[in-house]
Amino acid sequence: MLVRVYVWEWPVRFTHWVNAISIIFLCVTGIYIGTPFLYAPPGESVMSIMRFLHFVAAYLFTASFWLRIYWFFVGNQYSRWADFIPLTQRQWKGILGDIKFYLFLDRDLHHRAGHHLLAAFTYLGLFFLFHLEIVTGFALASMSHHGWLYNFMLGGWYLPYIHAQTFRLIHHLIMWLVIVFVMFHIYIGWFIDIVEKNAGISSIFSGYKILDESEIHSDRSR
Repeated sequence: MLVRVYVWEWPVRFTHWVNAISIIFLCVTGIYIGTPFLYAPPGESVMSIMRFLHFVAAYLFTASFWLRIYWFFVGNQYSRWADFIPLTQRQWKGILGDIKFYLFLDRDLHHRAGHHLLAAFTYLGLFFLFHLEIVTGFALASMSHHGWLYNFMLGGWYLPYIHAQTFRLIHHLIMWLVIVFVMFHIYIGWFIDIVEKNAGISSIFSGYKILDESEIHSDRSR
């Protein structure tokens, strides 16, 4: 029997879209800051505008990131940390099954109300990259923005130990890794929505999925 289930709470949906919009602005402005490709009329500075937009997007992204981390501990069963970290043999077996499915070695996909086990485990790596991007970005910003917030809370204290150019390289490489992830994320999200027919794509807007009761019981019994 099919039922309509509230899976993604509003903080999960909110942070998802704030992250998506912020990443677009961060990538476009970040690429420009690294390799300027626009020329301004005399007396005007495109670079200052790009840097301003980059910092605004960075603050929004950081706030969204920490809200999502907080929701790991207070959200529903589909957004808590236990759904992302494989702690049981059954979860590891599910990850292996997901890998076989994506490699076309298995036709059956284990249906779940929340994230698929491989996807959830992958998001852990993504959150780690987000953390590194935030730390390296604010550490670089501390070179021109001073005060205890930048020097102690936002990574500036790393600079005496790690060269700024190393931070720039890490920051740049993570940006491209995130871009590659977004490409796969959109494709897999669309593909899984077709396979499962459970309103997966629209659920990130509404929060609701159309699920079989057996899928719900399967999640609760893991």
